[in-house]
Amino acid sequence: MKQMWQVFQMTRRMDPLAVWVMLLAFLLPILSGVLLAVFATPGDVLAGILWVVTGVLLGILLVLIVLGRRAERVAYRQISGQPGAVGAVLKSSLRRAWQASEMPITVSPKTQDAVYRAVGKPGVIIIGEGPQSRTRRMMEDERRNVGRIVPNVPIHFVHVGPDVESTKLENLAKTLNKFKKVLSKAEVYAVSNRLTSLSKSSTLPIPKGIDPLKARAPKPR
Repeated sequence: MKQMWQVFQMTRRMDPLAVWVMLLAFLLPILSGVLLAVFATPGDVLAGILWVVTGVLLGILLVLIVLGRRAERVAYRQISGQPGAVGAVLKSSLRRAWQASEMPITVSPKTQDAVYRAVGKPGVIIIGEGPQSRTRRMMEDERRNVGRIVPNVPIHFVHVGPDVESTKLENLAKTLNKFKKVLSKAEVYAVSNRLTSLSKSSTLPIPKGIDPLKARAPKPR
């Protein structure tokens, strides 16, 4: 209850409209229960009480749902524009059918712009975090890399950044789920595993002190 109260206070400060929405979500089921008790079961006291109690319980449930969604939206607004915000959404908001990591695939050391990759039933989604003018090239590089590893899988772009046409951070999960589904659950896992394994093997570091161009075969004993 203490944590819920803290979440409510944070949400109320950042989103004043949330209080009225939660109040409406609480009162409407109760009003419906009272009306059903009066008109659907007139004279039946027990049935009337059950209708009212059901309305109260449903109102509490709706308040919790509204509070959770409003609090999530407020949290995303607070971290929007910060490095790693897309990774936080990919970790917490995607359904189990998606395979994604909170760690970016590529990061620009100068601007901290990043590119993430998610694999789901629509295929491979490449997500750019930052202005499109700076992330487009990194995303195209990742598209070529993915196309080389899984050439028959659809690839989509999603931009999350300050541009007007970019997707808002709070709408990222909804945007990913809008793409047309073409892969099965088993194919999603297969594509994700193939991308992960081949991407890691193609970026293995060379041990220090070894020049592969000057390496010689060991002499036979």
